[in-house]
Amino acid sequence: MGQKFRDFPLKAYLALTGLARGLRDDERGLEVVQVVLIILVGVLLVVALWGALSGWLSELWGNITGAGDTIEEIKF
Repeated sequence: MGQKFRDFPLKAYLALTGLARGLRDDERGLEVVQVVLIILVGVLLVVALWGALSGWLSELWGNITGAGDTIEEIKF
């Protein structure tokens, strides 16, 4: 019984380091993380592009609709 108590700290240490080593080498969840990061980057790029283009498109649409009032009717 005494031997079990003396070996317990060593066995616990080896079990925890083995668990840590196993978690470090485990790559099963890596694909999910990569997919989520790729989707996140794509969404952020679309949002950035939309933010950059929305001001330009609003100005362009304002020029188009504002120019419609200045067009004169052509009489034959």
